[in-house]
Amino acid sequence: MNRKIAIAATAAALTLCLHLAANPHYGFFRDELYFIICGFHPAFGYVDQPPIVPLLSAGSQLFGHSLLFLRALPAVFAAAGAYVTCLLAFELGGGVAAAVLAVLAYLAAPVLESFGAKVGPDMVGLCLWPLAALYVLRVVKGADARSWVAAGAAVGVALESKYSVLFFALALVAGLILTPQRRALRSRWFFAGVGAAVAIALPNFIWQAAHGFPMWELLRNGANGKNVVAGPALFLFQQLLLTNLFVAPIWILGVIWLLRDSAARFLGYAYLILIAMMIALHAKHYYPADVYPIAMAAGGVAIERWTRGLPVVRWAVATVTIAAGLFFAPFCLPVLSENAMLAYTDFASRLLHVPRSAMATEHGRSAALPEDWADMHGWPELTETVARIYESLPPGQRRRVAIVANNYGEAAAIDFFGGAYGLPPAISYHNNYWIWGTHGASGDVVINVNGDCGRRDFPGLYRASRLVTRSNPPWVISYEQNIPISLCTGITAPLGELWPKLRRYI
Repeated sequence: MNRKIAIAATAAALTLCLHLAANPHYGFFRDELYFIICGFHPAFGYVDQPPIVPLLSAGSQLFGHSLLFLRALPAVFAAAGAYVTCLLAFELGGGVAAAVLAVLAYLAAPVLESFGAKVGPDMVGLCLWPLAALYVLRVVKGADARSWVAAGAAVGVALESKYSVLFFALALVAGLILTPQRRALRSRWFFAGVGAAVAIALPNFIWQAAHGFPMWELLRNGANGKNVVAGPALFLFQQLLLTNLFVAPIWILGVIWLLRDSAARFLGYAYLILIAMMIALHAKHYYPADVYPIAMAAGGVAIERWTRGLPVVRWAVATVTIAAGLFFAPFCLPVLSENAMLAYTDFASRLLHVPRSAMATEHGRSAALPEDWADMHGWPELTETVARIYESLPPGQRRRVAIVANNYGEAAAIDFFGGAYGLPPAISYHNNYWIWGTHGASGDVVINVNGDCGRRDFPGLYRASRLVTRSNPPWVISYEQNIPISLCTGITAPLGELWPKLRRYI
């Protein structure tokens, strides 16, 4: 093992250990529960995501519920991202100092740390976006053109995790077109790489096409009032916050260095083009975040070269980066107790004077804890409450009752934790749950979680309905607080006939 590989492997090992120790706390995140349940319904796609993350999530739970095994998934991808970040720093001409500074910036960036802390579609891009860039950089520098196939494969696999990598791939190609390195695109291996990406992503495309491209409908609905739209200035400021306000100068210097370097200028252009596309499309602030390891690797190289003979400066940059990373870590890694997190949030808000609203991505989301931490609470308690109602029903009703949940988080929690109580599969009209349908339920007896027995949209749907209780576990996010759970009986129209009208993709 040569020295460069040893350094990259050490960075990966340290990153893995950090996340394995810090990740498995609080409880299962809303989306994690949904990913697991989706993965237990294997398919080439889902309404709101490609298949890789659901299948991996379900695989982590094959031997029983385990937050440790689930959160090991993002830890592994974070470690792989640290490894590739080091390799990129070396490929850009950096030495040991460049790689160390790059990986420290990588670890200190809240958004990247968050991607490595909980399961989500962005975790796969932590290593695959910079890996694709690494292969392209090698081709541009004269390596075997067959590396285009590896770059294409990385993009294809990333597409099977999250669609936003398509914009990164387009930005990479555009960056090449704008530089003399465009000659690399004339190779037949470039087209082979494109073919590899298309072949890997094709099954999911076919699934989306067969289901009427539900992702398009979901994105349109999200843009129509759900998502917070940030203007260009706010979006750029959010990039500084996401990457750590005190560490962002490293990647900013990296972008400047890329733009000044003739061999790697296409990567600087790719970053600028990607950000411009995200702003134009009103994307959420974290959508392009997997691009930052590339800029951080370049930043490490720039600082190493500009501080040659000034080791004190390098040590100072490293020290500030570590300190800044530790300061923001509790917002990215679930390491503090709830009460300690409240106190720390208050302290940080008073110190930085940055309102939470500056980083909001959706309307109507608030909580005492940071939103992601709040959404890791309350799911077992909700399921237990539903189970008590289920067990209180007369045997005749219990045999035909359906549990209808208002959103995929509630439905997935009931499916995930409900096995211990013998609960039937949950039904919901939200995203992929709508595709799974009614499971043959007539709807004549329903435990309605966070709903009103159809009174708002279908007045008179049930002959009788009553509010049984409200679920209000501590620490939960705003729209899961004090939610009603009702019992509805005597449906006046078959649930199967109503189902097409209930679909909600958002």
